[in-house]
Amino acid sequence: MPGDLKDKVDPYLRPLYDALDDMLPADKINQFIGNRVIEIAPLAFMRGRTLDNAFIILDEAQNATIPQLKMFLTRIGPSAKAIITGDMTQIDLPRNQRSGLGYSLDALGHVKGIGIVRLSSVDVVRHRLVKAIINAFENLEEIENNRREQFQKEKTKKIQEK
Repeated sequence: MPGDLKDKVDPYLRPLYDALDDMLPADKINQFIGNRVIEIAPLAFMRGRTLDNAFIILDEAQNATIPQLKMFLTRIGPSAKAIITGDMTQIDLPRNQRSGLGYSLDALGHVKGIGIVRLSSVDVVRHRLVKAIINAFENLEEIENNRREQFQKEKTKKIQEK
């Protein structure tokens, strides 16, 4: 894409800017960004930093690799708070690459001081059809998983009979 770094990164950050627009007037957003009260940066630019006295949000973390998420998590300073969001049903990584968010949920779920909140279609605040769409996808996924399990059981049974 043409332009400077901001021009290249801004399309990926549009959801974040939309959320800021919902909460603050444009002049305040520009003032806070200009004063570095709010800093918006790509994940790759976190390496080597310590983010202290900060409230940090990592969005779309389902697409972070394990090393990327570990790098992010180890940037948290002593008085910082971090929120990491992601939807494990929307992973865009190559099939052979595990999501850093999924790995972190497994690794850190028992660590004192870390809280995990899982949202479902009940929590959707978008168009009324979005809940129905999510539920339809989940129902079909469950049916397909049951079919695969049944197929594997039948396959195992046939092998054992031979």
